[in-house]
Amino acid sequence: MLDSEFQHNFHTHTFRCKHAEGDVDDYCEMAISMGMKTLGISDHSALPDDRWLSARMRYIDLPEYNEVITNAKIKYPQLRVLKGMECEYIPEQQSWYEDELFGIYEFEYLIGAAHFFLDSDEKWMPTYGGTNSAKALIEFGHYTAKMMESGLFDFIAHPDLFGNCYQSWDANCTACTRDIMAAAAATGVGLEINALGIRKQAAKSSNNPFPLYPWLPFWEEATAHDVKVIVNSDAHRPSDLQGKTGDAFRIVNDLNLHHMDVTSIGARYQ
Repeated sequence: MLDSEFQHNFHTHTFRCKHAEGDVDDYCEMAISMGMKTLGISDHSALPDDRWLSARMRYIDLPEYNEVITNAKIKYPQLRVLKGMECEYIPEQQSWYEDELFGIYEFEYLIGAAHFFLDSDEKWMPTYGGTNSAKALIEFGHYTAKMMESGLFDFIAHPDLFGNCYQSWDANCTACTRDIMAAAAATGVGLEINALGIRKQAAKSSNNPFPLYPWLPFWEEATAHDVKVIVNSDAHRPSDLQGKTGDAFRIVNDLNLHHMDVTSIGARYQ
């Protein structure tokens, strides 16, 4: 039997995002074989305008995605299967998240994730390769704060993703992090320590100068703020459902961070 902290995962991707393997049933069967209790399916969100389509499902795939998860809830009664999505926050589409995802499809939770962020000129910037200046870091922090303030998201995936292209921790990183921490404390939205980042660290080439994520100074700063954290594997294949989550929980325990109440995730329709 898994220890209690390893019995849940809320960050799981299917083949529909074009860079993952397996479907919902594959993950459910793996979760059951591992003794897990909760499996949240949270593929990269379909969007009404099909933007950023190279790494997310098509909008036309949304009904089938919904149906497969709904069927899994019935097929695997021994597992708590939750319907979710990992989303960028697009302010002008606020009503779409509310009316279609939470309304028509009855999604139980959404994850906020800034793979792209709005800059001060209202232009979308990529976080991978784009958070490489003081200006970009501040804008990333402000965008992530607005995401939390939208009221749509239970937690924010890899909020320290800016470590993918910012080489050394400095005052700009601290300022960005404090903006994120302040919003998390004010809204109660959780912050994710992402185990996929640890898997990426383990596999990165020797000539990669960037710390990637989780970036430890970010989480050290969290100790000075009233925030809740969550560990997820960010699984892109069924075999990764618990990949490096032990290392992620070690960060939680070493820094005495406060883990969020995972039973509150998906409680929207309970």
